[in-house]
Amino acid sequence: MNRLLLRNTDSFEPSGGWHPNAGMPSPAAMDRARTARVGLRLLLAVVSSLFLLFLIAFIIRSQVPDWQPLTEPLAPLAQTNALWLNSAALIGASIALQWARVAARRGNAQATLAGFTLGGLLAIAFLLGQLWVWRLFAAWGYFVASNPANSFFYLLTGLHGLHLLGGLVAWGRTLGKFLRHVPLARLASSVELCAIYWHYLLGLWLLLFALLTSTPQTYEAIAAFCGLR
Repeated sequence: MNRLLLRNTDSFEPSGGWHPNAGMPSPAAMDRARTARVGLRLLLAVVSSLFLLFLIAFIIRSQVPDWQPLTEPLAPLAQTNALWLNSAALIGASIALQWARVAARRGNAQATLAGFTLGGLLAIAFLLGQLWVWRLFAAWGYFVASNPANSFFYLLTGLHGLHLLGGLVAWGRTLGKFLRHVPLARLASSVELCAIYWHYLLGLWLLLFALLTSTPQTYEAIAAFCGLR
């Protein structure tokens, strides 16, 4: 019923495309938005499986005697201030994108653009902060091949950063459309997908943060609980 009403609305072109002054998405655009949401869910399922496999390998490898924990008093992760600062940036990015998502639903273009822009900039700040942490590790002599714990730290944080970088590509394309004054109705779906993706990456990062900064006793308990010892 709603689809028939939309097709008969003068705001849309007969081809199902966008009229320059359209305030609502066309049926074809709504279908594309639903398809994009399904695609995002599938992507997140694949990413979750990938990280789960790496985390299992992390726990198994942590039980080998040559593992040198990064949380010992003189090791880099004995002080996690830098990672907390980075986490704050990613939390802020997620909040800003949620703000943009809500504003888009209300049709507030200015608030949507402000929240969307701030969310992306904070995500970039997070990535720069992670690179800074990597430089600190290298300056202290904790290189990728120095210790299995080092290798997993670089692997897990780097893989997370790559997924965030991919999200920033989508964010940049949507921001470009905002700057070209594309109607908000056409961009609301992209804003929502970016927000969902950022929320997911925030949750994933908090899990990685908690695991990477845990003690060997915690790894041992997890391995025993999962039957990996």
